[in-house]
Amino acid sequence: MKVAVVGATGLVGTVMLKVLEERNFPVSELIPVASERSVGKKISYKDQEYTVVGLATAVEMKPDVALFSAGGSTSLEWAPKFAEAGITVIDNSSAWRMDPTKKLVVPEINAKDLTKDDKIIANPNCSTIQLVMALGPLHSKYGIKRAIISTYQSITGTGVKAVQQLENEYAGEKGEMAYPYPIHRNAIPHCDVFQENGYTKEEMKLVNETQKILDDRTIAVTATAIRIPVVGGHSESVNLEFENEFQESDIRKILNDTSGVTVQDNPDTNTYPMPIYAEGKNDVFVGRIRRDHSRENALNMWIVADNLRKGAATNAVQIGEYLVENELIG
Repeated sequence: MKVAVVGATGLVGTVMLKVLEERNFPVSELIPVASERSVGKKISYKDQEYTVVGLATAVEMKPDVALFSAGGSTSLEWAPKFAEAGITVIDNSSAWRMDPTKKLVVPEINAKDLTKDDKIIANPNCSTIQLVMALGPLHSKYGIKRAIISTYQSITGTGVKAVQQLENEYAGEKGEMAYPYPIHRNAIPHCDVFQENGYTKEEMKLVNETQKILDDRTIAVTATAIRIPVVGGHSESVNLEFENEFQESDIRKILNDTSGVTVQDNPDTNTYPMPIYAEGKNDVFVGRIRRDHSRENALNMWIVADNLRKGAATNAVQIGEYLVENELIG
């Protein structure tokens, strides 16, 4: 299968290449794609060197599937051109997520909705992916009335510039700032840009994307997104209120039985998810599962995942795998 990776030299694109290799995706020809300033650069994949090409050249090369991670404006302009050429696009930007004509997919939750006609498929926001991995099976069983989410997000969600800012601050050096404040020894309650309603775009993604993926606009969702000086992944403190009564042991069993979810939850041994252990892994980790005694049928839990893996690259590759397995491409 001919596979294009758009944004191949970026943070997520680099991880996409790694995940394609690790999962042995059926790549017969790789087409690394990037902006004009990166055209001609060499990248390595499975011990072979490939030359980075531009977007127009990539369309002409007619890949079967294109994994996009090059920003919203690039996706808005180029994803339709790829799709018109018969290429299936799996897009990691926010460009198409809330488009009512496009599917927003986490394979374990709603890949069954995909058809051969879906030529532009949206990969959800990193924070949303790990959230719905835990919420999806619980909603099916108990019916979620309300979800309150606080995120503690890795700087890698911002990109290379943020990683460099933290490294500069660790070293006591001045440099370019990705954030309006220092991130070292700090927590910034500001992910993405503020909206007119006082929430940030990141917070509203958690609201809107969760409802769309779970196909239920009646779930009341509210969120606060915080950037912290962590590299390994995003963490989320989640409070859920269910329609129906539950047992904590049943919650653990349902999550344990969910493909792609690992339960780490034993207070006796101080076992709980942390980004330092989630880094480099594809699963979503859930722990601190406990009843909220302040409300009826309410639950608290803690969800952690590598935002560059399941939160971005792995989820996109898994969508590709589903399309291949179900003969929806190629």
